[in-house]
Amino acid sequence: MEKGERFSEYLFVKMGPGDRGPKTTEDRSAPVDHTGVKKWFIDNTLLVITLAGVLAGIAVGFGLRPYQLGPDGRMVISYPGELFMRLLKLMILPLIIASLIAGSASLNAKMSGKIAVRTLLYFILTSMFNAFLGISLAVMIHPGKPELREDLNIIVENKRDHKILDSLLDIGRNMFPDNIVQAAFQQAHTVYTEPKTLFSNANVTNDSVPVVLVREIRYRSGTNTLGLVFFCLIFGSLLGTLGPKGKVVIDFFQAIFEVIMKMVTGVMWFTPVGVSSVIAGKILGVNNVGQVMSQLAWFIATVTVGVFLYQLIVMQLIYFLFLRRNPYKFYWGLSQAMLTASATASTAAALPVTFRAMEGPLRIDPRITRFVLPIGCNINMDGTALFLAVASVFVCQMNSMHLGFAQLATIFLTSTAASVSSASVPSAAMVLLLVVLAAVDAPTHDVSLLFAVDWLVDRIRTTNNMLGDCYAAAVVEKMSKNELMACDAASMDTSTLPNGLPTSNTEVEIGIVTPGKKSIISDDAIIDMHLHNETNRI
Repeated sequence: MEKGERFSEYLFVKMGPGDRGPKTTEDRSAPVDHTGVKKWFIDNTLLVITLAGVLAGIAVGFGLRPYQLGPDGRMVISYPGELFMRLLKLMILPLIIASLIAGSASLNAKMSGKIAVRTLLYFILTSMFNAFLGISLAVMIHPGKPELREDLNIIVENKRDHKILDSLLDIGRNMFPDNIVQAAFQQAHTVYTEPKTLFSNANVTNDSVPVVLVREIRYRSGTNTLGLVFFCLIFGSLLGTLGPKGKVVIDFFQAIFEVIMKMVTGVMWFTPVGVSSVIAGKILGVNNVGQVMSQLAWFIATVTVGVFLYQLIVMQLIYFLFLRRNPYKFYWGLSQAMLTASATASTAAALPVTFRAMEGPLRIDPRITRFVLPIGCNINMDGTALFLAVASVFVCQMNSMHLGFAQLATIFLTSTAASVSSASVPSAAMVLLLVVLAAVDAPTHDVSLLFAVDWLVDRIRTTNNMLGDCYAAAVVEKMSKNELMACDAASMDTSTLPNGLPTSNTEVEIGIVTPGKKSIISDDAIIDMHLHNETNRI
């Protein structure tokens, strides 16, 4: 038997019944099930009631606006949503730690390196494409009008210095934390403060002398997920090299992951109420929503067109080119995760739901999802890159600034770099927008007018961030199929090997598992091993 034929037979055995092509004559002669619609509603009950919760939240929010509820009333309405967000955030940290350690430990170091390179390359290229798409749309649509500054009565505020260099250096500081416990609840960032002097005379003031601000590294509240991701990747990769000694630790983190996912399943039934409460509270908390929406309608439309153009066409084209499957089935399978990400405006908050969808109905390899998704929710911000590019051009247009090739290239590069350093929390992009504007010497105080609509735009662009992680996992899994298959063959129980192959685990050495050692099992034998085990299992 040729190698290609054996590989095809192995894939046939691995496929589920639904993947094996058209049904036989006996299957086609079976009676037609007329309860398809009912079955669909039963299978997608959570999605249907979540969508109903979104619509209910919009209706309640706009329905109660004429009554002008006070702070107490708005707080009571948004309180269930606050509890829902707290429950999701509660599970983020153990989920990231357990998934990364268990996922990277199940792969050898060489395999982890290949997957990491493919993942990062995909993230960087898609972020650059989104920044380019945002600039192109903003230049063509031209949403920024100089008269908007007078209509919205922008208040000039004194802003501290912001530099792209500081953001890039802060990425390194957070990637290599000096205290892993502190990284669980604090992250480093650069601030500019007035210099402290040993002797000061409060009676002497000189307003004509400008104050020189100095750079200072401080810590702020918030999980340093970038540092935790890096630590867990290294820890898990080295843990996988220990062999039987590390199996207990791997099983421990695997059990933690499974427990968290069971908790997620319970929390998901609270989603309709939580999502409805979050949306209603946001709508009730915005002043003059109609006026602001009408004045910034072109800005909102530009971001929305860019998000859905990338989401519905470019993403699907990438998926089809790599996997040769219907991309919209994959897109539909992520509906629940998209609604959760949009309602919470946070990729990290939707991470538990995303795991549930990717490893459940969509059947993406858990080793890939547990490796790619936690990394993606921290550094892959496709929607944020697009938003930063559109918002930067918008502010420059509003101030009648000429944008030549050099300025557009600067916006392109800084938007891409800033999106990588974006935190996966609501409205994180507004802080990074100051960095991009400072790079092209645009007035940073005009950012204040975008805060009025960021609650809406943030929910639109977050879906791109979340979907980018999921599509990256699908593409990387396809590109890593051969390595994953060889890794499976190397790790299976050799006591069931056919054709009299060695039954002792210590006698089997495969180059991909033990780099530098000669493989004594050929590729044909690896496929035979897999085929034999899968046939027995079925």
